Amino acid sequence: MSKKFWLVFVSTTALAAVADQLSKFIMMRALLPGQPVEVIPGLFDLTLTFNLGAAFGFMANLEDGTRQLVLAATTCLAMAVVVYFIFIEYSHDAVARIALAFIMGGAIGNVVDRVRLGMVIDFLDFHISGYHWPAFNLADSFICCGVVVLLFRRPRSAQERDKAATTAS
Repeated sequence: MSKKFWLVFVSTTALAAVADQLSKFIMMRALLPGQPVEVIPGLFDLTLTFNLGAAFGFMANLEDGTRQLVLAATTCLAMAVVVYFIFIEYSHDAVARIALAFIMGGAIGNVVDRVRLGMVIDFLDFHISGYHWPAFNLADSFICCGVVVLLFRRPRSAQERDKAATTAS
């Protein structure tokens, strides 16, 4: 892969992680935990919350130590899958590689929280007609957007991978 690809990938990853951390820094200074600030009445608030688990609090009830180990292993696995997709499945697709950079940047943003605080800072809070979506953050948004883009991209087929490997030899 070219130097240009790596420059774009690393820059996009870093921008996503920095945007996430900057937004969390601002929200930590501007909001009180659990006190919603109404932005769009009946739809969207800013509410500072802390998530010990993974997405939507998944695994938050695991014992300390076990939870950190499982979340660290899951994060490492997810990052390994992103690297695999960059080199194998989507090595031909610039749009998919940007989506993968968003996923990696979001993962890094949340890992920084886990390492620094032992939990993830969330603050985007959507609700409508009594239904309340769990709070989330920019890192989660980057990850979800990246995944949605990948759902509409076609990975290389086995034949295309074999042909590329033969051509490279």
